[in-house]
Amino acid sequence: MSKKPTQFDFWFAVNNTEIVMPPKRHLETFGNTIINYYLVSELMDAVGKIRIREGRMQALRPQIITPSSYSTTMLEGFGDQAKQYLEWLKDNEDSVRILRYGYTLKQEAFSEQVLTDTPEAVLERVKQDVERKSDPFAAIIKGVDDPWDVCLVRLFWAVIQNSAPSNIRELHERHVLEMQDGLPAGLRDEIEKGFQAAAKDANLIRPLGKLLQDNGLFDRFQDRFFNLISRG
Repeated sequence: MSKKPTQFDFWFAVNNTEIVMPPKRHLETFGNTIINYYLVSELMDAVGKIRIREGRMQALRPQIITPSSYSTTMLEGFGDQAKQYLEWLKDNEDSVRILRYGYTLKQEAFSEQVLTDTPEAVLERVKQDVERKSDPFAAIIKGVDDPWDVCLVRLFWAVIQNSAPSNIRELHERHVLEMQDGLPAGLRDEIEKGFQAAAKDANLIRPLGKLLQDNGLFDRFQDRFFNLISRG
């Protein structure tokens, strides 16, 4: 029976995570990004046994944050320790305040194998394999075996920090961050397109409502929103 994770596990995982190879490219600014990760860790109850986990995280298109919205992150497939670590990051890190990034751990793409070798030798082989694939969104992490998903949170937070300056610059170049009626132009445009689409397809009303609520704008647009519902 596995033991219940403790706060010590949380910080032990954070402090023992090393990003051996980060993605070579920054996250896409105007679309989703798939990060293919390789996590190498020593088994805690067996000497000389190394586990390699392979999987993928989908980084959702970065969303512009309004002053009244809260930076949420999707963590489907992550454990409680990983979620607690992310909450700590959001409360204590000031480097990413303009954009909201969402992530999903794609469990269906997850696989693992256990080898008998040293961590250094396994990491070297993994690096060689990844370099041959020439995947600009591949990442290699050396971490702990439990709670291993905390290591992934550490990875994608580092990816966010590396990507945010380029994402913000590209948004500025397309004038998406310019203010219109007190809202960033990109967000205003997304809302208007949402209303137009929902007027044609009632199935899109619920996603529109979520968009407004996530950005703290439901009260501002509630009359238009309820008009859509009454017409449907």
